[in-house]
Amino acid sequence: MSAETLTEPVGEALPPVRHWPAVDLAGTDFDPVLTELMSEGPLTRVQLPNGEGWAWLVTRYDDVRMVANDPRFSREAVMGRQVTRLAPHFIPDRGAIGFLDPPDHTRLRRAVAAAFTSKGVERIRGKARVMLDELVDELLQDGPPADLTAAVLSPFPIAVICELMGVPAADRHAMHTWTQLILSSSHGKDVSEKAKREMSAYFSDLVGLREGSTGEDVASLLGAAVGRAEITLEEAVGLAVLLQIGGEAVTNNSGQMFHLLLSRPALVEWLRSDPGIRPRAIDELLRWIPHRNAVGLSRIALEDVDVHGVRIRAGDAVYVSYLAANRDPEVFPNPEVIDFSRSPNPHVAFGFGPHYCPGGMLARLESELLVDALLDRVPGLKLAVPPEQVPFRKGALIRGPEALPVTW
Repeated sequence: MSAETLTEPVGEALPPVRHWPAVDLAGTDFDPVLTELMSEGPLTRVQLPNGEGWAWLVTRYDDVRMVANDPRFSREAVMGRQVTRLAPHFIPDRGAIGFLDPPDHTRLRRAVAAAFTSKGVERIRGKARVMLDELVDELLQDGPPADLTAAVLSPFPIAVICELMGVPAADRHAMHTWTQLILSSSHGKDVSEKAKREMSAYFSDLVGLREGSTGEDVASLLGAAVGRAEITLEEAVGLAVLLQIGGEAVTNNSGQMFHLLLSRPALVEWLRSDPGIRPRAIDELLRWIPHRNAVGLSRIALEDVDVHGVRIRAGDAVYVSYLAANRDPEVFPNPEVIDFSRSPNPHVAFGFGPHYCPGGMLARLESELLVDALLDRVPGLKLAVPPEQVPFRKGALIRGPEALPVTW
């Protein structure tokens, strides 16, 4: 029995601890365990495959947003705690931005904010479109059948995030390899940690070379902030690694998006016949797609907090599920239905609060460009195999197809 289990308050009726195996799921299937947990109450208790003890799971939209935005729930306090978690190697590095609370977290994000504003993202739209057109040119030139993941959905986000980060084209392959090893739980902790050290060493050199730079890419912004002593080199490297890794999440998200669209031809027809609805459709797809396995990073309650009538004690670990929040029927009527005309659509696919994904605008831009390019330039695009035969990644923290066989 773990120390966390031993600290359960005596005499207080708590929901049972549910083991959440977080198995690899097929296609865009919603996690059946999460579905059960959502139906069992606004707060439940879970035990994930790694770490120790149990944690609260928050699933209702309003509660998820409250916890994600409330300073009484700390990411930093997770340090040194073996909280129950999904991945074997998700042991936080001290000072990593994902485990900082404001004001340190705010200070670090400010250093790169300019690159991720609408203006910063628009700066690379033209170049991104050119890179995508070249990939689609090659796809059409090679002819069907093709693996859409290998041909377009993997190289495109890598090229875009490297462009935004200021990573030279010659180093894109190394970045991709490191990212895949860091994001997978199937190689074991040591392999993932080694890849993370190698990527960190790379960014340490790159950011170090850009001290005093006036460039608009992320490495230059970080170098300039280090030069002004606003952040340390170590902090800059941790942030660069997180942003680089996050940039590749678009590969799996867009893979799920196209797997879903090509499995439901009526949706593709809707997007082709009414191009004006595409931005709204992308938001609906982002809301609906179960883009991750289980849950991400936990928080620790710094004091006793009542959430939806449940007392969370100081020291308890807490997870929020953005996937569950995006299916809350109180906020999204008929949440299982994909409705491109849904409005409003206040989904939390990119998170909420201080740790809101900085790359949200970038991911939207890439998704819009991909939908436009593939639907308009490859009019007969369809799956080359039945939807259930599309192989999905095993042991991935971010879900998506390993390959997406298509023809046209």
